[in-house]
Amino acid sequence: MRSRVRAAGHAVHPILIVFPLGLLTTSAGFDVLYLITDRVSFGFTAAHLIAAGVLTGLLTAATGWLDWWLVTPRGTRARRIGLLHGLVNATVLVLFAVSWLLRLSQQDWTPTWPALVAAWLGVLVAGAGGWLGGELVERLGISVEEDAHPDAPSSLGGAAASRR
Repeated sequence: MRSRVRAAGHAVHPILIVFPLGLLTTSAGFDVLYLITDRVSFGFTAAHLIAAGVLTGLLTAATGWLDWWLVTPRGTRARRIGLLHGLVNATVLVLFAVSWLLRLSQQDWTPTWPALVAAWLGVLVAGAGGWLGGELVERLGISVEEDAHPDAPSSLGGAAASRR
């Protein structure tokens, strides 16, 4: 089932997901560095990474929801898993947004314990959301070219992947 939200021959959603996932996970790493060193700059950086991660996550979510709505067949396991994948990842964005708001109340953007817990929960929940995304693509074939094969021509050329 080929994605409808495409750029240069590829689905946009899997291209974009690396940005919020990388930014939000890296923010949790900067939180750990803050706890180890007590350097305010690490907490400040984590807060800004969260802001960028949540914003790019919203754009990424929009492309995923469009594919879910337009491509995923109704009444299928893929439709149910896709909905769960979207809701789990929306929860991730909410957890990180809460973490960011809790930091906003600090004069120097350093994380409070509730902000840290929200971010770390967000990382854990993101793992579950990623697994569900993998289930959609690798097990259920969502957003995979129907005739994909190891010798298919480049998607930039516009030719079908079919061996026919």
